[in-house]
Amino acid sequence: MDDPAAPKGLSTPAKLTLGGVMGAPFALAFLTNVVALEGDKRVGYLDIAGIPTKCSGDTVDVVVGRLYSDAHCRASTERQALAHILEVRRCTPRVQGHQLVAAGLLAYNIGGSAYCGSTAARRFNAGDLKAACNAFAPWNRITVSQTRAETMRRAGANCVASKTKRGSFLCTVRGLINRRAVEAKICLQGLS
Repeated sequence: MDDPAAPKGLSTPAKLTLGGVMGAPFALAFLTNVVALEGDKRVGYLDIAGIPTKCSGDTVDVVVGRLYSDAHCRASTERQALAHILEVRRCTPRVQGHQLVAAGLLAYNIGGSAYCGSTAARRFNAGDLKAACNAFAPWNRITVSQTRAETMRRAGANCVASKTKRGSFLCTVRGLINRRAVEAKICLQGLS
């Protein structure tokens, strides 16, 4: 029977758990950092890039303005976390420990497909863990419309026209710079 508090829209194998995939200490570190970095909002809202979001960064099946229960958000965050860690494991199967936590945090924020196509993923697969951790930093921008870019510029953001998406702008965001620094610090733990 389906849990009415559980978010819809993600498919993960039923018997897998985050602790089973990552190991309990790393799963706890991952979830703790997801909530710390994403925040915990019980109402659907538009994030800085205009994406409907709820709970701790969940962008699946969101109704802006709707209130979400603690149980829904807890289940949502756990399901999103597992889905993103499984995506990281799929495209970078040898990543483990602190590097898996950090890669999962990056994927949770930018999406599994973007992570799998990233320089960080390529470097993890090449076995160059330090270089992979250092490749998180460029993921500090969001793509927005010209109108949104003008608003962000007035607030001090650095926005430039996208070379690949006509009419779009790439804006460097202080919060993402800070987030990438946290992720890189986690990623570099245990590496000499």
